[in-house]
Amino acid sequence: MHELSIATAIVEQAAEIARADGATGVASVTVRVGELAGVVPDALHFAFEVARDGTALSGARLVVERVTARAWCGGCAEEFALGMPPFFWCPRCDRPSQELRGGRELEITDVEAVPAPA
Repeated sequence: MHELSIATAIVEQAAEIARADGATGVASVTVRVGELAGVVPDALHFAFEVARDGTALSGARLVVERVTARAWCGGCAEEFALGMPPFFWCPRCDRPSQELRGGRELEITDVEAVPAPA
């Protein structure tokens, strides 16, 4: 389960961001996960709960924003969803697409820090 190594990296990066901001902990971390990223969101949630124990994120929640895989058809200038399994043929003009526009994302987009007491 490679989601555990991904969750560990998320915890480490979020803790680093919180420290840099002078926070004592993290309330939540938001990540964008594309359909084609090879990450199972439920497994990532489970792995995150394991990885956060004993860290500044021990009470943090993980918010996963799923990103639909999309491609671009140069023939008819149409962007379309690929579906799962991905199908790279344009539904409008029936030509193959050679440009992926989204769906491989795996990125932290927000870290909600717990401020240090005044």
